[in-house]
Amino acid sequence: MPDLQVVSPFQPTGDQPQAIEALVSGLESGLRAQTLLGATGTGKTFTVAQVIAQVQRPTLVLAHNKTLAAQLYAEFKEFFPNNAVEYFVSYYDYYQPEAYVPQHDLLIEKSTKVNEQIDRLRLSATASLLYRRDVVIVASVSCIYGIGDPTAWGKSVVELRVGEVMRRKAILSGLVRIQYARSDLDLRRGFFRARGDTIEVVPAYAENAFRIELYGDEIERIREFNPITGEVITEHPSLIIYPARQFIADESRVNAALLAIEEELEQHLSHLRAQNLLVEAQRLEQRTRYDLEMIREVGFTTGIENYSRHMDGRPPGSPPWTLLDYFPNDYLLIIDESHMTLPQVRGMYNGDRSRKQTLVDYGFRLPSALDNRPLQFEEFWQRVSQVIFTSATPGPYENDHADATVQQIIRPTGILDPIVEIRPAYLDFAHLERSAAASQAETILPLAPRAGNQIDDLMQEIARRVRDGQRAIVTTLTQKQAEDLAGYLNEMGIKAHYLHAEIDTLERVEILRDLRLGTYDVVVGINLLREGIDLPEVSLMAILDADKEGFLRSEAALIQIIGRAARHVEGRVIMYADQITPAIRNAISETARRREIQARYNEEKGIEPASIQKEIRDLTDRVRLMNEAEDPERSSFNPSELAQHELETLAVELEREMYEAADQQDFEKAIVLRDQMFGLRAHLAELERETQPGETARVTD
Repeated sequence: MPDLQVVSPFQPTGDQPQAIEALVSGLESGLRAQTLLGATGTGKTFTVAQVIAQVQRPTLVLAHNKTLAAQLYAEFKEFFPNNAVEYFVSYYDYYQPEAYVPQHDLLIEKSTKVNEQIDRLRLSATASLLYRRDVVIVASVSCIYGIGDPTAWGKSVVELRVGEVMRRKAILSGLVRIQYARSDLDLRRGFFRARGDTIEVVPAYAENAFRIELYGDEIERIREFNPITGEVITEHPSLIIYPARQFIADESRVNAALLAIEEELEQHLSHLRAQNLLVEAQRLEQRTRYDLEMIREVGFTTGIENYSRHMDGRPPGSPPWTLLDYFPNDYLLIIDESHMTLPQVRGMYNGDRSRKQTLVDYGFRLPSALDNRPLQFEEFWQRVSQVIFTSATPGPYENDHADATVQQIIRPTGILDPIVEIRPAYLDFAHLERSAAASQAETILPLAPRAGNQIDDLMQEIARRVRDGQRAIVTTLTQKQAEDLAGYLNEMGIKAHYLHAEIDTLERVEILRDLRLGTYDVVVGINLLREGIDLPEVSLMAILDADKEGFLRSEAALIQIIGRAARHVEGRVIMYADQITPAIRNAISETARRREIQARYNEEKGIEPASIQKEIRDLTDRVRLMNEAEDPERSSFNPSELAQHELETLAVELEREMYEAADQQDFEKAIVLRDQMFGLRAHLAELERETQPGETARVTD
């Protein structure tokens, strides 16, 4: 098992070395909580990666949204190419929870759409934690929601050793027990096939397949091979296959759970009837007995997670098992953009509890459904060994609980915090007098009347950036404003796209990636564009209605927004406002303080500022190319954009999609997919011929 090792052409510079040394020293001396106070673009992720490599501990990096988590995953994957870097976020592309509205006697049934790819990545994360320590997992706040018991999951394995006597039927039964399905034609992740004395299986969390060869009842050989080409990669003396699903329960536990549910049902029915709540009692009995019958007959029912406490064998009121329970006791927690992430962690429990309590009160669920929940904040904090908060604007909790604060505001590129300019939102404005604090800040340009409103002025500024090959970001206050403005800009000949919470997880990442590539000139969004989004090509950050005080225009929010323009040497921020609010004044003051320190450092070291140069790769590369391969309208993708192992994975996915299309009698699509798959296999065969023994082919720089 390799050590955690950072692979990068760069060395720590600026104030990164002292930040790394201080954080490592704090961890080694036993400090429970530290804050890395870093300005945007100073390389906080690189600093954290260096800290992880020095302390050599399994690490959880917690982000407050999927977009930021995907970006961090791509960055840590680049820093630790030889280690297990995993991605753990909610696998729902769409999630409508079960709810009841008493005022209208309306029950809203649960409705979801699961992203199978993210489900596999989650399985890979939990499997990696159980058999190795060189693990960095990037997760969203969904990691505090319940998953399977780590002890039961870790024990529910099929363990095979060469030379061991084990009947073929026992191996097949074991695979079925841990949720693998048999398919003699289509060998893909989560499936196995058996032909004579040979069993082939693809673990749900792995890329390659394994071939178990039997001689009678003895395991003669275990080989790892490429499921596309059939090429044998290596032989193994043993193999452990982990479950294909997150939740695993054996027959004895299910039977015990059914008895416990029956007992709770009878007790709660007696309670409801004693209070003369006959409608609620009848409703609860009918629904629960239906669920029990479904579990007995098919092993599953809609909303089975509401019985998770009984399935896990947990006492009433106990916290659920979460991803945090899969980590060893000495793990390191990094909370990225902690001023946003911690309030989310704190708020998850109460919101979930309120909805479920209504379901219980009106007879739709048993009281044990309340134990299917996220962790309370105190329970989360109890599971934290040592933590590093990272933020440019730490919140009250970090300030109160951090044992030490380490400052990092010098950018390796020498870029200063951007110039901030305040412009009136509307033509009929009263000329603003700058405050004393603002007048002393070199980052502020004088206010001047402009012709037209903020949108007219904004279009002129965006046009200048487009002419110079640069990008822009615009923040609004509502989703409708973002959509309307993006549509208007497109009508005016500016390539724009909106970004908000209703856009699918991977599509959000693709939109930002396309902004960097130049597919779009500007992206219009709300608060999704504030924290941690790394877009070096953006030179303009426009804040509409900056003086509308509230959460989206608070001091912390404005500092974060200003930081989006701090990765380009010509970065500039324009606030459209008709008054200078305290939040604007304080954000400008902090920006000026940092800019002064950065300028002084550049002068002392003789540094000439330069824009960040960063490779445009992220989590969606493979997904994007796979979608193009599947779609006849966009079938001209370039396989040279991917590494060999990524091409092999893509070919497996195309084969699976081909079989699915054939099963659905969509033969035209199946033919296109078949041709794409054959083309990839031919390309892989050519790469194999060109690659010398012992080398690893890679078709990207």
